[in-house]
Amino acid sequence: MSRYEPSKIEAKWRERWAETNIYEVDMRAAKRPFYNLMMFPYPSAEGLHIGNVFAFTGADIYGRVKAMQGHDVFEPFGYDAFGIHSENFALKQNIHPMTLIRDNVNNFREQMKRLGTRIAWSHEVDTTDPAYYRWTQWLFLQLYKQGLAEKRSAPVNWCPSCKTVLADEQVIAGKCERCSTEITHRDLEQWFLKITDYAERLLNNLNWIDWSPVIKTAQRNWIGRSEGLQTRFAIEGTSESVTFFTTRPDTIFGVTFMVLAPEHALVDQITTPDQKDAVDKYVTEAMAKTAVDRQQAERTGVFTGAYARNPLNNERVPIWIGDYVLATVGTGAIMAVPAHDTRDFDFARKYDLPIRVVVAPSDWSGGELAEAYTDAGTLVNSGEFDGMASQDASEAIVKKLESDGTGERTVAYRLRDWLISRQRYWGTPIPIIYCDDCGTVTVPEDQLPVELPYVENFRPTGTAQAPLALADSFVNTTCPECGKPARRETDVLDTFVDSSWYFLRYPSTEFDERPFGRELTEKWLPVDNYIGGKEHAVLHLLYSRFITMALHDMGHLSFEEPYKRFRAHGVLVLGGAKISKSRGNIVSPDDYYASHGADTLRAYLMFSGRYDEGGDFSDKGIEGVSRFLHRVWDLVERYRGQEGEPQLTDEAERLLHRTIKRVTQDISNLKFNTCIAAMMEYSNELQQREALHVREIETLILLLAPFTPYVTEELWARIDRTYSVHQQAWPAFDNELAKLQEVEVAVQVNGKTRDIIEAAAGSEEAAVVALAKQSERVQRHLGQSEVVKTIYVPDRLVNFVTKG
Repeated sequence: MSRYEPSKIEAKWRERWAETNIYEVDMRAAKRPFYNLMMFPYPSAEGLHIGNVFAFTGADIYGRVKAMQGHDVFEPFGYDAFGIHSENFALKQNIHPMTLIRDNVNNFREQMKRLGTRIAWSHEVDTTDPAYYRWTQWLFLQLYKQGLAEKRSAPVNWCPSCKTVLADEQVIAGKCERCSTEITHRDLEQWFLKITDYAERLLNNLNWIDWSPVIKTAQRNWIGRSEGLQTRFAIEGTSESVTFFTTRPDTIFGVTFMVLAPEHALVDQITTPDQKDAVDKYVTEAMAKTAVDRQQAERTGVFTGAYARNPLNNERVPIWIGDYVLATVGTGAIMAVPAHDTRDFDFARKYDLPIRVVVAPSDWSGGELAEAYTDAGTLVNSGEFDGMASQDASEAIVKKLESDGTGERTVAYRLRDWLISRQRYWGTPIPIIYCDDCGTVTVPEDQLPVELPYVENFRPTGTAQAPLALADSFVNTTCPECGKPARRETDVLDTFVDSSWYFLRYPSTEFDERPFGRELTEKWLPVDNYIGGKEHAVLHLLYSRFITMALHDMGHLSFEEPYKRFRAHGVLVLGGAKISKSRGNIVSPDDYYASHGADTLRAYLMFSGRYDEGGDFSDKGIEGVSRFLHRVWDLVERYRGQEGEPQLTDEAERLLHRTIKRVTQDISNLKFNTCIAAMMEYSNELQQREALHVREIETLILLLAPFTPYVTEELWARIDRTYSVHQQAWPAFDNELAKLQEVEVAVQVNGKTRDIIEAAAGSEEAAVVALAKQSERVQRHLGQSEVVKTIYVPDRLVNFVTKG
């Protein structure tokens, strides 16, 4: 009997796959196109880490199954190689990114090939290739022509460590999403994309797109739609007014002061001379703070000396500034209603400002409040609206302000325009030229790409000036309109612009003269299945939806959503910390390729936990998976050496169909761990047989093929079947045969039935309990509750009793 030697087998079949181009697709002739997309990585380290391998293996398994089910599967790969991630790694290594990233890309490619993926390598993309970013620049120009790209001065998020601005979506809890440094704010001229023009459509389409609920919830919350009133308070002694948005018009009679952000545009204009020194000092101190400090520290402020008029009662309202108000949130100003807002209440108490109750709780006796009352109630101290319920009063007050011309109903969004300029070197140059005579001029499309030059000193300057500004040969150019001397834009594009359209490029990499071919795009898009990380919920996944909608509106695409189906995978952590380059806790797959083989690593990662959850990585169980593959090898070898072939008994037939059904259904739900568990159970059953039937061996190999592509290719050849196992039909199951030995088990939580599951008759309690806990309905009702007792009635019932 021959031995299972992963390294030899994997090298052999990797070479054969490359020779036969088995995973390449005839993009035009494909009859059942299926676009299987995995989220391309940042090549910002020497190679892939184990978290990447976890993510890509699951996506590859899904694509392999779809191919065996008769689809023409297109599974491309590429590299999101521009941006801060890659540049920071180059700075750390003290190697120029043009050299380092190229080498990294080459290593990533080899690692992906060793992993045994079914990638169509002829369609590879690299965002740093001028042939690619030429079309990223083209995309920017289309957005500019449509009025969706503009340069304007604005308070922006600044990362002191990365030394560049950040979009709102790249700030998590007040910190840079890349390096976790607390951000500050600066006023700079920057390029923005008007994603807010698409807020309503981006929100509405979440109702029907087939995406993981966690991603849709994150996007809904980020877009943050609110219906309310926008009103203006006129500033005394000026022609200016302060604009507010509120969802509580019923509280406007309770406004006793207002607070502007220290960086609000009106602060300098309205501050009185006697308050100027105090205000200037406060603004300077506030702007030195991080956003986190400003939001979490004790509320502070200073009076500007100016007053506004409440449009409902004409009362004078003092105007303060306070660092807890951010210019980037809302209108950068709040109307303070201390009796009915906790933050305003604390501020008013600190500075001895009036607190007037205007919405009374049912038990209010007219006295002072011990704390802010924030619920609905009955209006008091509100003139003609006294006695009205909050909801009715809100409607009446809105109508009055609308008739007076000082307010209007509006819908506000938390979403802000996408800030896309970066004061870094390693990025796509923005195709804009500045001419003293002609103003802002776009680079003609026939002059694209504007290539990124080699700059020896690529370190960020830490100022509003990007490193490219120091490269005279790049900066100095001629105006394409008048021919006079002009200057190029020296900021580069946010890397998320590069990735916002990469899925459109994959099918059309053959074209040099256009970003994507209409015929191929119509045939292959939208993407059928996209698997990626949930950390990009409000970054890449939101941006790519916006770009697709914009291109659709311009007539370049017939669809407005980029992905038919998106599923989020979980995240692997190491010792509780996310595995990432920035944390320096990389676990490379290369050692496992060498010691156990790619197949064992693939199967182990999928078996060790739920794909949609991830977990803490440990290789303690990898030997068990290795033994499983050795057992499968031995089973096939035993079959090859046996004389004759037994009849397939009825019980063996039922077990075979039951196994096919379990694996097939669980793969469709990305429950790869239970798929492998089912195949382990099946192989254990086969080991008990004196002789094996050919259908049992074929089925086991075919079911295992998407998970462990190398060893199954070898085993398929060893039983003299036609190359390739990956081009065979996926095993079919007879539902009646699969059901014959299954029973329905009611799953209860605290005595209430929450789901009905199917389990094999006579199953052990542990197996049924584990199956019950996988039910999404049961998980919702269990939540984080502690299960203190489990009641099991064989073949009938599981009841989880929770604490409390």
